[in-house]
Amino acid sequence: MQLPQNVTRLCGKKRFSFRCHPQVPCFTECCHELELALTPYDVLCLRKELQISSEEFFARYAVVEQEAAGNFPKVYLAMVDDGRASCPFISASGCRVYNARPGACRAYPVGRGVTLAENGDVHEIHVLVREDHCQGFTESEPHSVDKWFESQGLDEYNKINDEVLPLLHYEKVRRGLRLSQEQIDIFMLILYKVDDFRKALSAPDSLPGLQLDDREISRILENDISLLQFGIRWLKQTLLAEEK
Repeated sequence: MQLPQNVTRLCGKKRFSFRCHPQVPCFTECCHELELALTPYDVLCLRKELQISSEEFFARYAVVEQEAAGNFPKVYLAMVDDGRASCPFISASGCRVYNARPGACRAYPVGRGVTLAENGDVHEIHVLVREDHCQGFTESEPHSVDKWFESQGLDEYNKINDEVLPLLHYEKVRRGLRLSQEQIDIFMLILYKVDDFRKALSAPDSLPGLQLDDREISRILENDISLLQFGIRWLKQTLLAEEK
């Protein structure tokens, strides 16, 4: 695999030195000129931190793109139109939503690529990204990928993001299957608008193929994470199964 010159592969226990803090001269530079894809778990955490509804979040902070009709839509953070494409949450003192910052921000300067084997196993590839502006590499604080991810609270993010992989890598979609607009709307509702999905569960007829008794609904609604995980499973088992 050919990598750009500023990207190197991190294999095994290979270590790197990096630290970001307000005293680094380039502090917050990586929060500009940014194209940041958001996972369902990113949106869930940001919404809770901001204490706003899905409707407000998507109106203010998200851009939904669909490369071709019938494909899964992609969600990106809407950047500020200030000539630098700045993150809407950045300030002179740093990130205003630091505790709920997206997984890609937590991982930086490490990139994590994943592939899904036929048996369902997840295979990871890690790379180190050195951008010209970043001076965090001059800091003498060594890390391995595992320790870096642990220190940045990425375990939960990666775990839930990986649960979505079988859906995004669904074979028939990769081979050109086009989803109906109804299926795309359900995809967005369940994965990215958990609060609206919660409301929809009180009227199961609004979601085709979803039949739950009161006990099951009560268990699923215990918290947003369990609701999201249920939605992922249901999409994999029901929505795309209709196309078999």
